[in-house]
Amino acid sequence: MPTVVISPEAFYKIDTPFVATLNEAGFDVRYPSYKEFTRGLDGDEKTIEELSGAVAVIAGGEFLTPNVIENLPDLRIISRCGVGYDRVDVPAATAKGIPVTITPTANHRAVAELTMALLFGVTKQTVLNDHRVRSGQWTVELSKPIRDNTFGLVGLGRIGRSTALCAKALGMKLIATEMYPDEDFVCEHEVELVDFDTLLSRSDFLSVHCPLNDETRGMFNKDVFSRMKLGSVFLNTARGGLVVETDLIDALNSGHLSGAGLDVFEQEPPDVANPLFQLNNVVCTPHIGGTDERSMMDMGIECADVIIRLSRNDWPGGAVVNDELSENWKW
Repeated sequence: MPTVVISPEAFYKIDTPFVATLNEAGFDVRYPSYKEFTRGLDGDEKTIEELSGAVAVIAGGEFLTPNVIENLPDLRIISRCGVGYDRVDVPAATAKGIPVTITPTANHRAVAELTMALLFGVTKQTVLNDHRVRSGQWTVELSKPIRDNTFGLVGLGRIGRSTALCAKALGMKLIATEMYPDEDFVCEHEVELVDFDTLLSRSDFLSVHCPLNDETRGMFNKDVFSRMKLGSVFLNTARGGLVVETDLIDALNSGHLSGAGLDVFEQEPPDVANPLFQLNNVVCTPHIGGTDERSMMDMGIECADVIIRLSRNDWPGGAVVNDELSENWKW
């Protein structure tokens, strides 16, 4: 039986409905030899070893480099669990005729919910106040209001739109920068489309929802932070590589930014000595934005579905990153 490797930690050796679906479709399922493999910390050799012999991988955070792809001759499909694919070398996969797929409809609401949680964590100082109460302090400080403020979105794709709906429900004004906006959504929900500089200068809360690529890597740097509204809050649930962390730390220490909510970091897992962790106006989570109980299951189902469809020469339009392979695809 052809083998599918399931690498995300949340799925490690647990019984899930989509495993049965893959088995029924004629696939054997295998897991990495250890749960942390998917974090991508062990280099190409270990990745090749763990994925050897698989025709498809439901991928988590492992790095699928050109060297890895070249040394996996049986690999036919890379089914990424999530919407980001910056750890997959798509040109190398395309050159080998390997579709790279994502789960475009499974996790956007989970990311939006975590973005709001980070927003509340920073503005209402929930983490800091929890620590104070537990240590016997009864310090009462005025928190930052959310209602009637301006919520700015960098990117208005599925995740950005879901986040916008949450922000609107909290009584905020919405502004966004997006190259290809959904005009119906923008009109219905009164989102003001602005250029990037205007977004920076007007946003009380700036939330990032754009992909990491060569054009966006390090885009939030000293210059950008200096152009953000004085006292604003920076929220990043997208990718850590979008941010120059030393510049963010400087902006927070100077008081130009009043706080930050971060689910992602330049290095993951981050060093425990990261200066961000010493700041009371920063709330952090371990890259869990898209992975609540429901979204993970939905992502697993979508990943399995595209593998099965591709094995039957049924092209899953909208889920394949390198869609140019569709014309000549044959299992």
